[in-house]
Amino acid sequence: MRLKHFNITFGSQIFKAFSEESRIRIIYLLYNNEEMCISDIEHILDFTQAKTSRHLIYLKNAGLLGFKKVDQWAYYYLKEEVKDIVQQIFQYLGKDPVLLNDQETYRILYSNRELAICKRHQHKWSGGVLKQ
Repeated sequence: MRLKHFNITFGSQIFKAFSEESRIRIIYLLYNNEEMCISDIEHILDFTQAKTSRHLIYLKNAGLLGFKKVDQWAYYYLKEEVKDIVQQIFQYLGKDPVLLNDQETYRILYSNRELAICKRHQHKWSGGVLKQ
């Protein structure tokens, strides 16, 4: 679902959300990576848990983010109906070195996580036999 009824109230919420660098960085990561848990955002941006949570709650209350809980983890994502306007904004900000560095940090973090998972599985399973 895309944004159909853009009004001044919702527009001001979006612009207020983009008025803070920390929130722009969070939105950029979510825009590029679909969904992320709080701890990954904290790690990538080098924020405290309190700062990260405060900004995520602000963005959620502004109507830009949704979230889902999986066990003890909370995953945030950009709502489908705001992706068009966010895409327009990031057409202008997409080459910002801070944002590009954040995305590269995420890519490295993700690839290291995937590598660790593969190594763990290779260690546990060798030729169909479980190793201890």
